[in-house]
Amino acid sequence: MPVSSARAAAFEILLRTETTGAYASELLHSSRVAKLSPADHGLLTELVMGVLRWRSLLDKRIAEHSVQPLAKFDLEVLTTLRLGAYQLLFLDRIPTHAAVNESVELVKQARKRSAAGMVNAVLRKIGTGTAPPADDFSAHPQWLVERWTKTFGVDVAKQICVYDQTHAKTTIRVNDPVVIEELQRDGVHTQPASLLAKAFVVDAGDITQTKAFRERRLIIQDEGSQLVALLVGNGNTILDCCAAPGGKTRIIAGQNPDSVVVAMELHPHRAALLRKLVLAGNVRVIAADARQMPLAHKFDRVLLDAPCSGTGTLARNPEIKWRLKAEDIPRLQSYQSEILAVAMDYVATNGRLVYSTCSLEPEENVEVIEHALAANSEFRLIDCRIELQRLRQDHELVIDDVESLLSGPYLRTIPGIHPTDGFFAAILEKN
Repeated sequence: MPVSSARAAAFEILLRTETTGAYASELLHSSRVAKLSPADHGLLTELVMGVLRWRSLLDKRIAEHSVQPLAKFDLEVLTTLRLGAYQLLFLDRIPTHAAVNESVELVKQARKRSAAGMVNAVLRKIGTGTAPPADDFSAHPQWLVERWTKTFGVDVAKQICVYDQTHAKTTIRVNDPVVIEELQRDGVHTQPASLLAKAFVVDAGDITQTKAFRERRLIIQDEGSQLVALLVGNGNTILDCCAAPGGKTRIIAGQNPDSVVVAMELHPHRAALLRKLVLAGNVRVIAADARQMPLAHKFDRVLLDAPCSGTGTLARNPEIKWRLKAEDIPRLQSYQSEILAVAMDYVATNGRLVYSTCSLEPEENVEVIEHALAANSEFRLIDCRIELQRLRQDHELVIDDVESLLSGPYLRTIPGIHPTDGFFAAILEKN
C-alpha cells in the first residue's frame, strides 16, 4: 500500500532534524511541503512536532516491546517506529491498521525491508496496550529538569515542562489595524495578545496563505521576541549584531524610521533571507562575524541577541532538548561573552546595549552580564523596569503587572508563567 504524503514528509523531516541540525519549524514551511493540502499539512505538523515533543516516552514504549536495544536500531527504523507509536498512543482518529501498515511500508521504502516484520510486531503490541500517562517532566531530559528545578523551583519547572508540551501559539505583529480586518475577511481569526498592543494571536486560519503575509505587512514573532526589540529604544545609529531571521531588526527599523540601522549576520544565506524580510530602506544588511566586526564607527544603540541554547523555545523547537548536552552550556557562555565584549566596543558614549537570549540558563544570561561588567568599567547596568514603564506610557506594553516581567533589573519571561517563549534581556549603558 502507498504511504500517505503527510507520513512520508514527516519521516523525511524527522530524519533531517536528526542528521543535519535543521529545525523542524523551518522544514515544515519549506517549499518541499508547500504543495500539501491543508489537511495533509496539518497531519504532517502534528506528526513531526508530536514525535519530537514526546520522543522519550515513545522510546520507552518501543523499548518495552522490542528485543533489540534502541541504540542498535538504524535511524530510519527508529524514526519509523516513533512515527507509528505516536499515532497509536496519541492520535485517536487514526485507525490502528493505518498507523501500523503505513509504517511497515515506510520502512520498506527506506530500504530497510529486513526490519519490516519487527516494525509490524512492535507496533501491533503497542497498539493493543493502553496509552501511557502524559508525564511532562519525563518528556524532558532529566538533567534539564534538574537545572530548572534548582534555578526556578519545582513548581515553576513543572509549568515550564507543561508549556513545552503544548502547541506553540502563532503570534503576529501588525502595525496597521486595517490588516487585522483584512485577515478576518481572508478567514484568519485573531485576538489581542497578552503583552503588546501590536501583537495578535492567530486563533484560526493559515496566516502564511494570506496576502498580508506574502506582502510582508505582518511578521510571525513571539511576544517575548517583540518585547526585546522594543527595549532597544531610539537612536540615530543602531546595530543589530546577530540579526537573522530579522524580526527584531524589522521592529527596530520601524521604531526608528529616520535612523541608520546596520543588521549583521554571520551566514550569507541567512543575511539574504533577512534582507527579504526587512524591507525598510534605512536598514543595511551585512554578512560578517560579530566577533570581528568590519565597522568603523560606534552606535547609539546596539542589540546583541546572542546565539544560545534556546531552552526558552522548546514548545516551538522541541528537537533542542534532545540535541543539547549539559557540557554545551559553558561552551555557549564563552562564545556569548566573546561576542558581548566586542559589541561593547561599538557602543558610543552614553549609548546603550541590549543583551538578550532565548535561554533559561543563568550561565548564558546573568553570569554573562556580570562577567562583562566586571571586565569593563565603562558600562553600568540599567534597570529594565525603566524601559518597560516607558513602553507602558507609550501604549506599546499593555500588561498591567510590569513587575511580573522582571527578575531583579533584568527582563525575564518564563514559558508557562508568561504566555511567551522564555527570553532574558539586560540593558547596559556606556558612561
